[in-house]
This record gives sequence, C-alpha cells and structure tokens, in this order.
Amino acid sequence: MLAWSVDTCQSCSLVQQIVLVLNDRDLARGRKLKEERGWSKVTLCPGGAWRQDSVREGLRRIRDCDLVMIHDGARPFLTLNLIEKGLEIVGETGAAVAAIPVKDTIKLAADGRLVGETLQRDKLWAAQTPQMFSFDLIMRAYENLPAEVTDDATAVELLGHKVQLYMGDYRNIKVTTTEDLALARIIAKSI
Repeated sequence: MLAWSVDTCQSCSLVQQIVLVLNDRDLARGRKLKEERGWSKVTLCPGGAWRQDSVREGLRRIRDCDLVMIHDGARPFLTLNLIEKGLEIVGETGAAVAAIPVKDTIKLAADGRLVGETLQRDKLWAAQTPQMFSFDLIMRAYENLPAEVTDDATAVELLGHKVQLYMGDYRNIKVTTTEDLALARIIAKSI
C-alpha cells in the first residue's frame, strides 16, 4: 500500500524530495522497495516513538525546501490532483489540509457515553492527508509542540496559525482495520 502513494509522489514533477519515515523493523523492506521501484527522490529515515516524533525526524532530513507535504503511508490512494490542489492553497495560506465533509451526524459523548452534544454536521470535515505547510511554519510547530497531536495541522493550529481546508477525496481512506483493507481492495479495483 505504501508504494502506491510513494509512486504518485515520485512521478509528480512538483515533488522534489521524498523522506520515507519507517519504523526500524521496516527499514530493510523500505530500502528494497526503493531499489525495486527506482525511487530516485526517496531518502529513508527511522521514525520515533510517536507519530509526531516520526514527522519531526523526517522534517530534519529535508533540505532547501519552501513547502512541505506530509502524507500518511496508510492512505494509499493519493492522487496528483490532491497534491496540486494542496500546493495551490498552501502557497496562499501557509497551511492546507485535504479534508472531506462528514456524512454522518456526529455525537459528542459525555460521561457514560451519554450524548453531551450533537454537532452541526455542515461545519464538520474529516481531515485527511496530504497536509501541506510552509517549511518554516511546520518546523516551528514541531519545535515548540506542547502536547501530543494526531495530525500535523493541529501542531500548526497550536501556534495560533490558521489552516485552510481543501476538498479531499472520499476514496483517500486510511487503512487501519480489516474492514478498511476490504474497502481499499474495492477502491483499488475501481481506479
């Protein structure tokens, strides 16, 4: 799955460098994939204990860069269109995140799973990757991170910087469960 999104970045003329952050046990497989697939833009990097540690390690290996795109390898359906749209927005705002409007009604749970609040669906978006930032902004965000975050945009938001959403893709799913994998197989057959 990882190879699909790296292949997309490798073939994109707008992407100059790719830092592939892997846990220690996957570095050898990463080197093998890099060689087999001819990834000339790829640098391999060991990750950290937490997601944000891994992102920080990857950012430290980037050179001579104005804009950076961060993408989860668990999202195999990255497209050139998502990259191009994100680069257009990040150039204007300094921070851009692919996202999709939620389809479900979202309940905010209180104690004991009682509904504390029903959130207004027309204002809710599910964040995806890619997430794009000016290089200086994302470096500042990760240097001064006061808490654990689950995505890069949150790190930037904690600095007080606004983040612009742009339309993602409903097929750009994150594969983390067996049900996700089954859906990914269906999507892969359709594209």
